[in-house]
Amino acid sequence: MVKHILTAALAGMLIVSGCQSGGSKKNEGQITQQNIGTVNPYLWRATLDTFENMPVQSADPVGGLVVYDWKSFADSPDERIKATVYILDTRLRADGVKVSVFRQTNVEGTWTDASVDPETGIQLENKILERARTLKASQIG
Repeated sequence: MVKHILTAALAGMLIVSGCQSGGSKKNEGQITQQNIGTVNPYLWRATLDTFENMPVQSADPVGGLVVYDWKSFADSPDERIKATVYILDTRLRADGVKVSVFRQTNVEGTWTDASVDPETGIQLENKILERARTLKASQIG
């Protein structure tokens, strides 16, 4: 658990430093209504779309942080997951989004931390990026 807290703290520092770095909003089209904060509006919208079936615990469009709460699925009732998405840039870049996934299993009525395949976060980041590119293309074309 301490490892997760340290990871979250480090990611928070990265977000703060990333938000202060500025960046170009050039070619970000008609999503100007969503330019609430300092993060890329396509990555923000794509994050919300990608995790639409997860409950949002908190969302900060200025800092680029979305924390999703625990969710169990019908096919695995003794397992639950949660995710945290960090949007790290104002530009639509491959390194502009980071996803951390957490998993727990229910063992005799107690939720216990379990391992997560490292590829899971990467696959979710790729889905967000794919959706963001689709959103941008639909605004431009």
